[in-house]
Amino acid sequence: MGSGQWHVEKRSTLRNDSFVKEYGSLVPETGCLSIVVLGASGDLAKKKTFPALFNLFRQQGFLNPDEVHIFGYARTKLSDEELRDRIRGYLVDEKNAEALSKFLQLIKYVSGPYDSEEGFQRLDKAISEHEISKNTSEGSSRRLFYLALPPSVYPSVCKMIKTCCMNKSDLGGWTRIVVEKPFGKDLESAEQLSSQIGELFDESQIYRIDHYLGKELVQNMLVLRFANRFFLPLWNRDNIENVQIVFREDFGTEGRGGYFDEYGIIRDIIQNHLLQVLCLVAMEKPISLKPEHIRDEKVKVLQSVVPITDEEVVLGQYEGYRDDPTVPDDSNTPTFATTILRIHNERWEGVPFILKAGKALNSRKAEIRIQFKDVPGDIFRCIKQGRNEFVIRLQPSEAMYMKLTVKQPGLEMQTVQSELDLSYGQRYQGVSIPEAYERLILDTIKGDQQHFVRRDELKVAWEIFTPLLHRIDNGEVKSIPYKPGSRGPKEADQLLEKAGYLQTHGYIWIPPTL
Repeated sequence: MGSGQWHVEKRSTLRNDSFVKEYGSLVPETGCLSIVVLGASGDLAKKKTFPALFNLFRQQGFLNPDEVHIFGYARTKLSDEELRDRIRGYLVDEKNAEALSKFLQLIKYVSGPYDSEEGFQRLDKAISEHEISKNTSEGSSRRLFYLALPPSVYPSVCKMIKTCCMNKSDLGGWTRIVVEKPFGKDLESAEQLSSQIGELFDESQIYRIDHYLGKELVQNMLVLRFANRFFLPLWNRDNIENVQIVFREDFGTEGRGGYFDEYGIIRDIIQNHLLQVLCLVAMEKPISLKPEHIRDEKVKVLQSVVPITDEEVVLGQYEGYRDDPTVPDDSNTPTFATTILRIHNERWEGVPFILKAGKALNSRKAEIRIQFKDVPGDIFRCIKQGRNEFVIRLQPSEAMYMKLTVKQPGLEMQTVQSELDLSYGQRYQGVSIPEAYERLILDTIKGDQQHFVRRDELKVAWEIFTPLLHRIDNGEVKSIPYKPGSRGPKEADQLLEKAGYLQTHGYIWIPPTL
């Protein structure tokens, strides 16, 4: 991270030893750290950013109160104490009220517009006062700006940061910015946004956050694939029939209809979250674990995806979606989509990657489902029971399980489907799995960009989906109505069957009880 070096401090009070072993405790040899949350009065900051910072402070011990200060910035006029009161309810820790009190005292608030130097000059003054109070030499301090804001204000905010709030980096200090999705609405708007930010900051300073890349089981993908010998010969078109990457929610837009209608399920979930997971499932082994080597391989996968055809897309919109007064009566925005991506390379030629996401469905889950080909010469005639599958359950109830055929206990030679199961709640009892935002904020402090989206990666991702999105926006591809609480349009199941997916009937995975 810049020219600063990290060393490890052992702390007996940390509650999550596994997390400490992975990262160490961050005690920098450079200057103090200022974390600025822009949009501090908004929902994202209250529900995600501040709780993640609190957990890093409280559970992991990664934010040293002697070095760290947190600044909130927004247009709303608030005092320091009023901001603390707003976020207090999201940080409740009944077991450690002292830690909560200490954390809240680290937070200072500055109000001002997002397009005026006056407010950012006040912010810079507040940060500088903190740095001086910690006896930090000029140029050695670290400034992290988290933009919990709509993308429309990114250019003006980044310009103000560049003009007023930059840290000199000649003595090991740095300035970094974290930007949230959506990164544009199509290729053109994404490139425009990237250009505007890129004119102000180097790529090494920009952290495009996709919280799916911070999930425990997503981060496990590289280890699973490249540290286990038995997966290496199986992970290809010779053995795998199809791959599904699924995101399901059992609730609708719930008051966010107007916002959601501008984007739809493909822009909201598939083009970013699910496509990032696809990259990790399909990429080749990088030459090292350096962030750029990993991101190079992800870009290669995206560049190998062939154009999406309308015949391999099913869109849906749940009945009642347009009842929201903020949604147009003639909206064609999909709340459900199944699309098949095909990768034109030696490993995956002919294997459909099925990306499926939807709202108001009959269950809530996110998972990767890898279905293997039929057993040739099946002497047990058990194909109707289902194929072997390797399932990685991202949420809820994190787990990995392998569906396989075994002999049913008893005197008869009958087969049945069962599983080899690694359920995290059972296997890792007492281990607190960090939230995605905790990991990613910590990675930003460390200067590790492995789990963030690079500009060329973002560009190729939009190149894949922009033609389809424009056809949807123009009404050329229609959304099919489906009932809330269902599996979605029946046409989606028909598309899966056509793509070669064989559904297992009579088998349901049940998370084991502790």
